[in-house]
Amino acid sequence: MNILDKIVAHKKIEVQQAAKTISQEQLMDQPLFNEAVPSLKGSIADPGKTGVITEFKRQSPSKGIINGNATVEEVVTGYEKAGSSALSVLTDQQFFGGCNQDLTTARAVTSIPILRKDFIIDPYQVYEAKAIGASAILLIAAILDVNQAKELGALANYLGMEVLMELHAPEETDKLNPFVDVVGINNRNLKTFVVNLEQSIQLANTLPADKLKISESGIHSPEDVFFLRENGFDGFLIGENFMKTSNPAEAFARFAKAIAVKANA
Repeated sequence: MNILDKIVAHKKIEVQQAAKTISQEQLMDQPLFNEAVPSLKGSIADPGKTGVITEFKRQSPSKGIINGNATVEEVVTGYEKAGSSALSVLTDQQFFGGCNQDLTTARAVTSIPILRKDFIIDPYQVYEAKAIGASAILLIAAILDVNQAKELGALANYLGMEVLMELHAPEETDKLNPFVDVVGINNRNLKTFVVNLEQSIQLANTLPADKLKISESGIHSPEDVFFLRENGFDGFLIGENFMKTSNPAEAFARFAKAIAVKANA
């Protein structure tokens, strides 16, 4: 059993337990459930912004603890101030050290869109995402079949959220559907955790022209961003590159400034 299989197996148990603790009806009664959220797609497409989705992530299965000292409030407010187009917040606790409260806290102190980054396999998690303040959910094609991807995407749209679907291989494009707003290509193989930036380029030409394209993982420099832009990408999800520093917000601020300088050169 690879790490992705382990995560999904644990997630099934986790969702069952969560539903026993807080019902779907109770989620729908949460204050944030009926609030409108900013558009992830619109923010990424805004030419006046960086196109970078900055991420709050404490740890990962492949790297262990990335940053055990950073606080959500300090990091995400700094990200927004420095020009982040959107935020990605890990809510998986077992493998990534996150929690739902991290996203709710981020929503309370920022105004930009927030992606709930988790391993979503059940409609309950979509209701949960709306209740904690998410603008969009991540759907990982590798862990869903065609019908699941469509059902979860449709529900997210119905509840007023957008969908970022993450792909890893050309054969996964059959999971795309009209409810997907943004397509992300993860340069990290989720089974081996090996990172290859060329993955984005290889898959780019297989994506529908009407979908915004995001490159995820392994982006370390402004040169990477411009290389990917030249190959048709609209946005860039970057987490570890900033989170591994002592001051993630400051690290992103330097990165954003370098992008602006290079763009105006």
